[in-house]
Amino acid sequence: MDLSLSVDLKDQVAIVTGASQGLGRAVAVALGQNGAHVVCVARNAEKLAATVAEIEAAGGKGEALPCDVTDRKAAAEAIEGTHKKHGRLDILVNNAGITRDKLMRGMSDEEWDSVIATNLTSCFVCCRSAAGVMRRSKYGRIINMASISGLIGNPGQANYSASKAGMIGMTRTMSKELVSRGVTVNAVAPGFIASEMTAELGEVVLEEVKKRIPAKRVGQPEDVAAAVLFLASRDASYISGQTIVVDGGMVG
Repeated sequence: MDLSLSVDLKDQVAIVTGASQGLGRAVAVALGQNGAHVVCVARNAEKLAATVAEIEAAGGKGEALPCDVTDRKAAAEAIEGTHKKHGRLDILVNNAGITRDKLMRGMSDEEWDSVIATNLTSCFVCCRSAAGVMRRSKYGRIINMASISGLIGNPGQANYSASKAGMIGMTRTMSKELVSRGVTVNAVAPGFIASEMTAELGEVVLEEVKKRIPAKRVGQPEDVAAAVLFLASRDASYISGQTIVVDGGMVG
């Protein structure tokens, strides 16, 4: 991964949820390249192993921790177990997310509940567990992966937009509760980023999307990873409760 931004995360321990592919993998690799020991969390053990291999190939340190973050007990244990194993937890990136797109009138309860559980509730559970650890050490960086859909909405994404808007509101509240203890909480809101998810839209749709983006291109995972990397650094100590939009100018 070609990322020119560098920060000093030596000896720090980071957890990245949804680290098996896409944005989560790019973020995990970026953190590892910059010195953090990265605990990669997701359900798919095989894909997690590939993420860890990429981190190690780039000279970093990582480990796979298979976990379904919608299982509240398992998610909390993943956070607490990491702290117990390594003696510290410095960075948490809540990236796990799914879509179940459908117009509101046809959206089932299951399609609503599964997106809220994965995208929003798991974020709350992980933040709650991490906050206890970080408050005691008087240091921490929490970054929640939101979306421009949580800012502007998107037809067919009532569930997804609600989950991401909720994440943004939760980020602001948690920041007010934690920043005096040296723990910053911020969100990153990507626009259209090249990933497995956007590839499913097809080339015709993507070309139309590009016309709506002032930068005239979809973003790359590295664009998002760079924003996360900065917010995870010590240099971002006076930035908290913010939502950094990475969308090529779409929201404006």
